[in-house]
Amino acid sequence: MSGLIGKKIGMTSIFDENGKNIPCTVIEAGPCVVTQVRTNEVDGYDAVQLGFDDKADKNASKAALGHFKKAGTVAKRKVVEFKGFDEEYKLGDTITVEHFAEGEFVDVSGTSKGKGFQGVVKRHGFGGVGQATHGQHNRLRAPGSIGAASYPARVFKGMRMAGRMGGEKVKVQNLRVLKVVPEKNLLVVKGCVPGHKNTYVTIQK
Repeated sequence: MSGLIGKKIGMTSIFDENGKNIPCTVIEAGPCVVTQVRTNEVDGYDAVQLGFDDKADKNASKAALGHFKKAGTVAKRKVVEFKGFDEEYKLGDTITVEHFAEGEFVDVSGTSKGKGFQGVVKRHGFGGVGQATHGQHNRLRAPGSIGAASYPARVFKGMRMAGRMGGEKVKVQNLRVLKVVPEKNLLVVKGCVPGHKNTYVTIQK
């Protein structure tokens, strides 16, 4: 799936031609520089490696600087490989947000917001012990029984319990492209995408 690297700017809403208010997310998509071209003969598969968002040379390793120098570009903060481009690209080529068109559907991947250590009600949608009735005064959000007795005398793996929530890679599929703004490298998609503001996302066709 061909695509671009982007940065989540934030959420807003726009009105369609029927006057309906549509929630949407604004993404700064590209421009991305081709930093490496994978070929089936050399690497065993075909892909294009893209770099996004400049960073200072002092913050990059010498190996990374040499890698980007081959492509004739400065060091990049984010590097991702994409497959399935219809066009043939070579080192140093630039791919812009015009790779996408209004009305088509894209998949957006990113790292979800980390929410820390959470209980079962927030993490798994449990209802709490006794649904807040029958004299439950201090354990409304407790997990309740976890099913173990003298047999099997252990807790099965995968039991839904409290724990760390969020901070995982999430892909939201089939988001419609509402608007493309080439002069500002902006992509407006319907709905929400994972991550906080300024987090890196990948947009795939």
